[in-house]
Amino acid sequence: MTTSRTETITVDGGGFDAHVVVPDSGSGPGLVVLQEIFGVNTYIKSVCERLAGMGYVAIAPDMFWRQEPGFVVEPEQGEEGMQLAFAKVGGFDFSNVAGDVGAALDHLRGLPECTGDAGLIGFCFGGTLTFLGAAALDPTCAVSYYGSGVAGNLDQADDISCPILFHFGGSDPYLPSEDSQAVADRFADVEQATVLVQPDAGHAFDNHLNPMFSNPPAAAAAWEATAAFLGEHLPVG
Repeated sequence: MTTSRTETITVDGGGFDAHVVVPDSGSGPGLVVLQEIFGVNTYIKSVCERLAGMGYVAIAPDMFWRQEPGFVVEPEQGEEGMQLAFAKVGGFDFSNVAGDVGAALDHLRGLPECTGDAGLIGFCFGGTLTFLGAAALDPTCAVSYYGSGVAGNLDQADDISCPILFHFGGSDPYLPSEDSQAVADRFADVEQATVLVQPDAGHAFDNHLNPMFSNPPAAAAAWEATAAFLGEHLPVG
């Protein structure tokens, strides 16, 4: 069985919590799981479990800790929860991304269960953080799911040296097709980059716990590609 616990990550100016899940093997390569705008909620914890089931040590840091430590929104909070989450991301200071994500990556690599190599994977808001983290840091690889801020930060694309996989939904109301196409065009000639679009999927299609977003066929297709990508660039065993 996988095991989970809470770790505290220390950075200049304080510290923040992270949810850690260890595979039943007891060790493996690591993945920093970067949250949606809803915090480290039940869905993000389930992603950690999914990755641990594949043999990875997964750690999901609280990226809103500077604003409201422990901020979480669950699907049953409905429209009110959506507005709370949008307000939280609206006040997020992106200048802290490299420091906070970097601290989480370093902490993960320092865990006794982590075999050393570690990557980034993020969803929605976390998809953007993954892209920015890949540009500023040294992850082994990176997987960005529907990061709405990626297209606006393509000036940082040259700073990415690790293999990176992007997922987008072709019918995403929060992310114009022009943006995902801009990402595809920018990385078209980059051998280590792959951009995949699920044509009939909207935003957050991997979030199986939120009926507003969930698209099981798209999620399954994208996860199969993610597993293959991780198996190549961050192999277990």
